[in-house]
Amino acid sequence: MVLVRCWAVGIVVLVVSEYVQMTLVYGPLAGPEGVGSFDAALALVHLPNLVCVVLATWAAARVHPEPWREMPVRHLAAACAAPAAAQVLLLTLRPDVLDLAGPAFWMSTGVLLAGCAVGLLLDRLVWTS
Repeated sequence: MVLVRCWAVGIVVLVVSEYVQMTLVYGPLAGPEGVGSFDAALALVHLPNLVCVVLATWAAARVHPEPWREMPVRHLAAACAAPAAAQVLLLTLRPDVLDLAGPAFWMSTGVLLAGCAVGLLLDRLVWTS
């Protein structure tokens, strides 16, 4: 049940933060035609997604209690499962992103890895202080 609670918190934070990103950042600035350049995609999609993944990972890691926090694999599963599941869902629902030669797959994978790493680092910094 401990992992399920962490995953639930991660999912809720990810959904809420992605909704805020889509309504406040992407929707008004990109519009229905989407982004036209790599720079615009980086600024309007990938960097806000990075913030969402960091927040979801950090929130899930924060609710993961002792003594399981000190088990690295279990803590990693508790903190990063929600963003990883969201990535798998994205790849399933949007097969155009699955193109390994395209930048969208690599950028979203990089955002996932970097966001999980930063979220875990924030958790470790706050937990030890």
